[in-house]
Amino acid sequence: MDLTSKQRAQLRGLANNIDTILIVGKDGIGDNLVKQANDALEARELIKGRVLENSLLSPREAAEELAPLTRSEIVQVIGTKFVLYRPSHKKDKKDKIVLVQEKKRPRI
Repeated sequence: MDLTSKQRAQLRGLANNIDTILIVGKDGIGDNLVKQANDALEARELIKGRVLENSLLSPREAAEELAPLTRSEIVQVIGTKFVLYRPSHKKDKKDKIVLVQEKKRPRI
């Protein structure tokens, strides 16, 4: 699933209002952090993470390493923070994020 630029912009806007819930420290990305990220993504669909200064990973590296492990998409990496998105698999989730769809332009 690749996000379009409009979908990415929509998710960036939604991410402005959420708190940072994932913190990558000097231990890097371990099984515990991956489980925490998976649980948070299933519950919220959109999560914000932060990389501490004492970490060996840059925010970009942390996001790129975490995204495939959690089957999520990187929405944004800015400063020490990153945002990940994965649609929830729960069908009865009432506050699911509905992504904008690209409108196909008519050919002239």
